[in-house]
Amino acid sequence: MSLASLSLLLLTSTAPAPAAALSDDPKPAAAAAAEGQDQARPAQDGGEIVVTARRREEKAQDVPIAISVIGGATIENTGATNLNRLQTSLPAVQFYSSNPRNSAINIRGLGAPFGLTNDGIEQGVGFYLDQVYIGRIGASTFDFVDVERVEVLRGPQGTLYGKNTTAGAINITTRAPSFTPEAKVELSLGNYDLISAKASVSGPLVDDKLAIRISSAVTSRRGTIYNVATDEYVHKQSTSSFRGQLLWKVNDDLDLTFAGDWNLQNPVCCVQYYVRTGATQRALTRQYAALAAALTYAPPSTDPFDRKIDLDADLNSRQEIGGASLVANWNLGPATLTSVTAWRYWDWQPKNDRDFVGLPITTVSQNPSQQKQFSQELRLSSNGDGRLDYTLGAFFFHQTIDTQGSQVQGAAASRWLLSGADALNPNVLNGLTSTNTINFDNTSFALFGKLNWEPLDGFHIQPGLRLNYDKKSGYYDSVVSIHNAQYNFDATADNVAALFAATSGAARTTFQNQINTLAPQRYSPRFSDWNVSGDITLSYDVAPDVHAYATYARSFKSGGINLSGLPLNSTSTGVDLTTQTVKPEKVDHFEIGLKTQFLDRRLTINAAGFWTEIRDYQATVNNNAINVIRGYLANAGKVRSRGFEWDASFRPSRAFNVYFNGAYTDAKYIDFKNAPCPPELSGGTATAPGGVTDPAGTAGGRSPAYCDISGQVLPGISKWSLSWGGEVRQPVGDGDIYLGYDGNWRSKFSSNPSPSAYTWIDAYSLSNVRLGWRRVDLNIYGWVRNLFDQNYFELLSTQSGSTGLIVGQPGDPRTYGLTISKSF
Repeated sequence: MSLASLSLLLLTSTAPAPAAALSDDPKPAAAAAAEGQDQARPAQDGGEIVVTARRREEKAQDVPIAISVIGGATIENTGATNLNRLQTSLPAVQFYSSNPRNSAINIRGLGAPFGLTNDGIEQGVGFYLDQVYIGRIGASTFDFVDVERVEVLRGPQGTLYGKNTTAGAINITTRAPSFTPEAKVELSLGNYDLISAKASVSGPLVDDKLAIRISSAVTSRRGTIYNVATDEYVHKQSTSSFRGQLLWKVNDDLDLTFAGDWNLQNPVCCVQYYVRTGATQRALTRQYAALAAALTYAPPSTDPFDRKIDLDADLNSRQEIGGASLVANWNLGPATLTSVTAWRYWDWQPKNDRDFVGLPITTVSQNPSQQKQFSQELRLSSNGDGRLDYTLGAFFFHQTIDTQGSQVQGAAASRWLLSGADALNPNVLNGLTSTNTINFDNTSFALFGKLNWEPLDGFHIQPGLRLNYDKKSGYYDSVVSIHNAQYNFDATADNVAALFAATSGAARTTFQNQINTLAPQRYSPRFSDWNVSGDITLSYDVAPDVHAYATYARSFKSGGINLSGLPLNSTSTGVDLTTQTVKPEKVDHFEIGLKTQFLDRRLTINAAGFWTEIRDYQATVNNNAINVIRGYLANAGKVRSRGFEWDASFRPSRAFNVYFNGAYTDAKYIDFKNAPCPPELSGGTATAPGGVTDPAGTAGGRSPAYCDISGQVLPGISKWSLSWGGEVRQPVGDGDIYLGYDGNWRSKFSSNPSPSAYTWIDAYSLSNVRLGWRRVDLNIYGWVRNLFDQNYFELLSTQSGSTGLIVGQPGDPRTYGLTISKSF
C-alpha cells in the first residue's frame, strides 16, 4: 500500500464533528485501507482524531476546548476548498467577504467589526497555516491545497498561541513530506466553465534523512453575474498556487521543515448592486428614486437574482500571497523545543465600483496595499504524560502595511451628492480626487504558558497566563485636488484652512462642499500598551469516553488606530483627532462543555455552553457623512455573546454515517448609546444630542446625532445555525459506490452595524450532494452545490450618503461538475 493510500486513512470522516478518527486499528494496513477507503477509520474501531490544538499531539476528545476538526478527505469530497465554503459545516463560524481585503472571520458573532476593513486593529480570530500566524484575514482567502486537517477552536486563545485572540483560532495543517514515494492528481470540470487541477508529489531525497513535498493547483471559472455595461461576466475565479516543503531529519531528536508558498488570485471580482430602496431622512429630492430620475438612470434589473449589473468602473481583486517558514523540533528528553520562524507578504491590487450603480459618481475608490510580516515563536513543551505537563512560549511579531488609496468623483457626483445650486453644476465635483498615503507599523511581543496538573486521577487543573506588549503607529495623509474647466486647486492638511479663508459667498459654499465630499487630512496615530491576561480550565474524566470541563478566561484584544480617515470636526475644515485610536477590548469568558462517546464509540455527542462579555468592543461606525466611505473605529461600551452548541455524529456501520451540528447564539450590544444610526434615521437635519427628531423615514426630517442601540443584535450572526449530512456506501467491484449529502440552515441576521429594517438577510438553507465510486487509489464523483438553486445574500450594505439604496452580494447559484482524483 502506498503512503498516499495510508494518508487517506488518517483523515476525518464526512462529519466535521469529532467522530472521525486517526486509526490505531490493529488490522493489517492493507486490510484497513481496503475497508476504510478514503474515509477515516470508524470510531468503534478504537481510533481517535489526533489534533495539535494545544501545541502537542493528543486526542481531540481529550482536549477541554470546544473544537471542530475537518479532514482533508472531507474538504476534497465536499468541495469546501476555502474558508467561505468551510463555514457551512461549522455553525459557530461566520466568514464574510465583499472582496479578499474586506474579509472577516467571526466565531460566535465575535472577532472583527462588521464592515469595510480598517488595517489599524487586530483580528479576534487567529488564523494559522502550519503554525504560522497570518496577520490579516485578507491574506487567508486562498484555496486549500494538500490539506491534512483544519482545526477550529472556539473561545479565547492566548495562553497556548503566539498571537492573542479573543474569539477563537483556525489551524490549517498541510500534509507533511513523506519518506515513502507518493503522488496524487485531481481534475474537476463543471458548469460556468469551471476547470480545476491539483497535484502533489512527495518522497525521499536522501534515504530517511531528507524528504520533499510539492503541491500545486490551478482553478478557473466564468463569473456568475453579467455586466451589461462591459459585456462580461464578473465574480470570476482565477487562482494559481504552489507550495513546497523540505523535511530534514537531522537525527532522531531534531527535525527541520523548510516551507515556501505562493498564491495568485486575479479574478474579475467583486460587486454589490441594487437590491431594494428604503426611505431615509434625506430630502425626498435627494433620495435614490428622485436622483435616478433626474439623471435618467435605471438599473438593468430590480431583481438582484437576475444577476445583471451595469457597473461602469473597472473591477478586479488581484492579490498575491506568499511566504517562507522554518519549523524546528528538538527533543531534549524531558521536553521538546519548537521554533517557528516565518516571513510572509501580501500584495493587494483592487479595482472597485464603490457607488454601486452604472453612473459616474465615484469612478475610482480603491486601496492597493502591500503587507509584510515577520514572526518568531519559541515553545518548550514537556514530553511526559505524568501528573504535570506544561507549555511555555515566547512570540514576536512585526508587520508593516503600505497603502496607496485613491478616490475620484465623476460627472454625476455633484447631482448625486450635493444640494442647491452646486448640485446642478457637474464641474463642482467632476474630477475631485483624493490621493491617500497610508502607512502602518505593528510590533507585538508576548510570553505565555499553560500548565496541565492532574492532582487526582482524571481530574485536571489547567491554568494559563500571558504577558503581552503591543505597539502600533500609523500615518495617514490625504491630498484633495480638482482640475477641470472651472475649478483648480490642491488642498492639503496644511493649506486647507487658508484656501477656505480665501473664499467667500457662493465660492466658499462650493469649496466647503468639495472638501466635505473628500476631506484633506493628515494625522499620525500612536498606540502602545502592556497587558496581562489568563485562563483556567478544570476538567474531569467522568468515564473513559466521557469528559467534562469548565473554563474561565480573562482575555483582551489590543487597542488600535484608525487608518481609513477620520470624521470632520465642527469647523468642517479639520478632523476630529479624538477618534485616532480605540481602546483595547476586555473580555470575560465562561464556558462549560461535555465530550461523550457511546455505543463503542459509534456515537459522539459534544456540547458546550458559553457566556462572553466584552467591554470597549471595537466597532466600525460612520457619521453618515459622504466623506467617510469606509467608516472609522470606535468603542462600544459592552457587548455579550452567549449560547450553546453541539457536534453529534453517528456511524452505526462502515456503510453509513451521519452528523448533526448546531449553534444557538444570542449576541447583543449591551451598552452602545452613541452608535451610528441606521439608514432609516440618517440623512436629515442634524439635531443636538437629546434634541427633537422625526420618525424614521421622514423625508427632510430631523436626524439624531447618534442612536442608542443597546439591547439590539450584533451584525452578521444568526441566532440559530445548523448543519447536517452523511454518507451511505455499498461495495461495487473492488471499490464502493457512495452517496453523500451536506446541508446547512441559518436564521435571519442583520447586515448593518446598527440593525436596520432594510438590511436583514432572511433565513436560508443550502444543500450539497455528491455521487461517486472510489477505491483506495481512485475516486470519481459528480457533485452539485446549492442543489435547489437557493437565492440568498451573503451581504447587504447601504450606499454612502443616505440615498436609501440598499445593495447586496448574492451567494453562488447552483453549480455542478465532475471530479476525478488518482493516487499513486
